[in-house]
Amino acid sequence: MQRSLAFFLCLLAISSSPLWGQTTAASEDRVNGLEERIRSLEVEVQSLKAALQMVGTPPATAAPTTGLAQTATAPLPVYGGATAGSKLLNPDIGVIGNFIGATGHNPLVPSPSLSLRESEFGFQAVVDPYARADFFVAIGEEGAEIEEGYLTFPALPGGFLAKIGRMRTSFGKLNPLHSHVLPWADRPLIVYNLLGGEPGEADAGIRDEGVAVSRILPAPAGIFLEGTAEIYQGNAGDLFQAERRSDVSSFYRLRGYRDLAESTNLEVGGSYARGHNELGSDFITHLAGLDATLRWKPLRRAIYHSFIARSEFVWSQREEETDKQRAFGFFASADYQLARRWFAGARFDWSEQARDASLHDSAQSVILTYWPSEFSQIRGQLRRTRYAEDTTANEFLFQFQYNIGAHGAHPF
Repeated sequence: MQRSLAFFLCLLAISSSPLWGQTTAASEDRVNGLEERIRSLEVEVQSLKAALQMVGTPPATAAPTTGLAQTATAPLPVYGGATAGSKLLNPDIGVIGNFIGATGHNPLVPSPSLSLRESEFGFQAVVDPYARADFFVAIGEEGAEIEEGYLTFPALPGGFLAKIGRMRTSFGKLNPLHSHVLPWADRPLIVYNLLGGEPGEADAGIRDEGVAVSRILPAPAGIFLEGTAEIYQGNAGDLFQAERRSDVSSFYRLRGYRDLAESTNLEVGGSYARGHNELGSDFITHLAGLDATLRWKPLRRAIYHSFIARSEFVWSQREEETDKQRAFGFFASADYQLARRWFAGARFDWSEQARDASLHDSAQSVILTYWPSEFSQIRGQLRRTRYAEDTTANEFLFQFQYNIGAHGAHPF
């Protein structure tokens, strides 16, 4: 009883003191301030809602000059609205121009003095969470064609990746690459002598319609290993031709990659292909290939200096009516980055001819390339070719390449 009475007297003394009145007044001021802030936020929210509703409609005739009414009637920019919606329905589009000029004398394989050798249109987009599509249309001197058009499923069960459509086959390191990615103005002799390419093609190489499946394989620590198996319709230029549905062609590739040091790596690959040639279903052409790529790029000076050495060897066995033609060819090249925008390189070619292995051609090239930016490049190539017909061609090729729009990365 005495404790309760003492507590009551204390409360009475505190409430009657001046300090208690000041504390109560301060609390009421804070509450009033919060209420004002809430009311102002409500007004701002309502004005923003009104502005969003008016996006895409003509502005009011009489535009207010001050106050919240101006915010409510003037259309506000919307970022990611219509633009994002249209992006969902349109693929990334890019165009690459490849202009090549030639001087000198080549009586066996003449080329125009000036020509837009190829214009490549690329269309790339994600189809859905499970696939993406890539289409590349090449327009050259002979007309337009679909160079590649395929659907990729990157995450199939079991760690597999699949491609379906028209593709450049995975034979070797060079064949899957488009011409504008190469460090030269032309392609090596093995492409024309052994792989069925034509000098006048916009982007020579083996390509066909089919299905490709690849998977990363188990390997020792520090080694990347990938296997690829492909089956195609069986029509690839002069290399393979199918007379029946069963005359399909098949390709297999195994490649391995390893870092030798923090700035150096090595990639080695082996390839095999089998298909029917133009003599009929009973005549088979076999191809075997071995390639190696050595890269050096110092981490601290990566944009100023680098070095790449490439080499590829191809063996061909072509069945004919009387015997078998066994031919061999290779190329070796080296490219060094002199400065941020300057590259110098050299390449040596030697190749027998698939239809007559007793004949062989050879060539040497020296290349200098300047990159004004990553979207354009200027290249000069001095090429000396000695043909089996005992004819020597000395030529200077100059190339201008330019890219507009989006263009996805190519295989590493």
